Amino acid sequence: MTDVKGFCESRFEAVRAALVALLSKGEVGASAAVYVDGEPVVDIWGGYADANRSVAWERDTITGVNSTTKNMTALCALILADRGELDLSAPVAAYWPEFAAAGKENVLVRHALSHTAGLPNLSGPTIVEELYDWESVTAGLAAQAPEWEPGTAAGYHALTFGFIVGEIVRRITGRSLGEFFAEEVAKPLGADFHIGLPTEHDHRVAPLIPPPSLTDEYAASAPVGPDSTRRENTGVAIRVKDANSPAWRRAQIPAVNGFGNARSVALVQSVLANQGSAGGVWVLSPEGCEPAWQDVFRGEDRVLGTPMCWTAGFGKFGNTFGWGGWGGSLVASDPDSRMTVAYVMNQMIDRDHQDDNRGMEIIMAAYSGLH
Repeated sequence: MTDVKGFCESRFEAVRAALVALLSKGEVGASAAVYVDGEPVVDIWGGYADANRSVAWERDTITGVNSTTKNMTALCALILADRGELDLSAPVAAYWPEFAAAGKENVLVRHALSHTAGLPNLSGPTIVEELYDWESVTAGLAAQAPEWEPGTAAGYHALTFGFIVGEIVRRITGRSLGEFFAEEVAKPLGADFHIGLPTEHDHRVAPLIPPPSLTDEYAASAPVGPDSTRRENTGVAIRVKDANSPAWRRAQIPAVNGFGNARSVALVQSVLANQGSAGGVWVLSPEGCEPAWQDVFRGEDRVLGTPMCWTAGFGKFGNTFGWGGWGGSLVASDPDSRMTVAYVMNQMIDRDHQDDNRGMEIIMAAYSGLH
């Protein structure tokens, strides 16, 4: 079914054509969205919400976006920084005193946001169920020693990113990351994105589909992100079956377990590309957006095994910033053109064995509409 629904401004017709092409080439179900100046110019979807291709992907279908969630978690930190409640240059221990243990007294908030804190692994948990115990995971992180001198090197913090930033948010606000996001971001914007998904939304969830020829035992490579590197000591192996479980939906693992679709991902992130507002709703000030695209680290990422530029919470690629998730979801924002583009799907691709350019095809198609 290559029938694509939704609306698409005529100048962005290439985005609709790109989604039609992906669906006709075997994509199961997907959504694509483009926001310019904080307003939607493309909001389209098509295909199926299930592997059997029996349930249509609808306007309000949502799915797990894995590490695309990191963009949302980072935004929460930037909001608190914009309000003067969080200093990105302060030690994490200023807000979370126990974190100073084992030589981490000089880990700054910006180190945690830019994957340079020296804590790429969770040393404690060995099974997914242990990730659901927030107090235990964060206590373990507070006791851990960094693998390198904080700020001197980067190594993708696949899971630890969300627990560190989430605990900072909790210490400042008294609210979990998911609660803060729901009340301060999703609700005012009217964004259908959730970190800790309430049961009443289960019927709308399109389960993630393992890559072709693989089963739901398929597990994330070391980082749960857009890369193809493996290394030792990666801690918990997260499988597709875990990411599709009710327990995973209820939990808060703010680096990786957000649920949404392209519309909600693009809407939320568009505030950073549009000087702090979307749809007339101000989430933060123009100045408060700037850390999203200001370099914190540039060089080889020890985990990803590739040159990276990290800002306060985002990967930076040329003029754009954002990040993607295990399996293929992706969001990119361009503050120069005030555009945000998102792609969210249920069919995963294993980047270790196959190129996955789906999100990039949508992004390039969106750029063609700006000219």
